[in-house]
Amino acid sequence: MKRPLSLKSNDKAIIISPAGNIDRHLVEGAAAVLEKWGLVPEISEHALDEKGRFSGSEANRLFDLQNAFDDRRARLILCARGGYGTVHLLPKIDFTGIRRFPKWVVGFSDITALHAALQHHGVASIHGPMAAHFSREGADDVSVRLVKSILAGQPVCYSIPSDLMNPGAFLNRTGAAKGRLFGGNLSVFCGIMGSRYSRIPDNGILFIEDTGEAPYRVDRMIHQLKLAGVFNRISGMIVGRFTDYEEDEQMYRPLYESILHAVGEYDFPVCFNFPVGHVKLNFPLIMGVMTELRVNNDSVFLQQ
Repeated sequence: MKRPLSLKSNDKAIIISPAGNIDRHLVEGAAAVLEKWGLVPEISEHALDEKGRFSGSEANRLFDLQNAFDDRRARLILCARGGYGTVHLLPKIDFTGIRRFPKWVVGFSDITALHAALQHHGVASIHGPMAAHFSREGADDVSVRLVKSILAGQPVCYSIPSDLMNPGAFLNRTGAAKGRLFGGNLSVFCGIMGSRYSRIPDNGILFIEDTGEAPYRVDRMIHQLKLAGVFNRISGMIVGRFTDYEEDEQMYRPLYESILHAVGEYDFPVCFNFPVGHVKLNFPLIMGVMTELRVNNDSVFLQQ
C-alpha cells in the first residue's frame, strides 16, 4: 500500500466535489483553512456546479476528479462533501497517475467508494472531515487539527476512554487485533459489495458508520456482510457513530446490540461508538494501512 508523502509549505491542494453539491461559502471557507496551513488551495473547475442533487454532470465531476488525480503538482485532494454520486465515476477513472504519484485524498461518507477504489489500486487515503466541516468548525477544531497532523507525517495514535464512547462502550468486546483498515460508510460499502473494489483484506480491521439509516436496514446490511463471509476474514471491528435515526421497538434489540448479536459467534474484538462518522468529533483514519486495535475494559487504543 503506497502512503502519499507528507505535505510541506506551498504544496498544492485541490478541492473537488465528486458527489453532492455544496454552497460556495463552505468551499471558500475550507480553502481559507488550507491557506492558513501554508498550502496553495485550488477549487476545481466544477466544484461549485449544481445539477439536481449532484455537483454538476457526471462528465464534469469525472473531469475534476481525473484532473486532480493526474496533477503532479497537487499533494492533497480534499473532497467538499459526500451525498451521493461517487459510484458513478469509479469505472471511468484512470488511476495510473495517482498510482505513480500518490497524493492524499480526504473525505468520508459517499467518498467511501473512492477510498475502496484507491485501496484496490494500492494507494492509502484518509477517512476524515471534508470541506464543509473545515469551513464550519475552523482550523482550531480537533478533527481538523488531527487531519493536519496526519498530512504532516505524524502517526495516528488514539487512546479513547470509554466515557467518550458512551452510549455503546458497555457493549465493547475486549481483545487485540492487527490488520489493514477497510470499510467506512456502511450503506456505501454494502453498495459496492461484489465489485472489484470491495476487496476484504485477510485479517483486516473493519470499521463502519452511517447516518439516517433505520435500525432494520442497518441489521440487513450487517447480515449482508455476514452472508458474504466478511466476518470470517477479519481480526477486529470498529463500530463508529450511527446518527439521525430512532430506535425501533419492533426490532428484537437496539441498533448497537443488534450488531453485536450478529457477530456473537466470532471472537474478534469489537468497539462501539468510536468517534468517527457524521459528527463533529470525527477522528481521521488512514484507509488501507496496517492498524493496531486494542479494546480494553476502560479504553480503546488505535495506532497506524
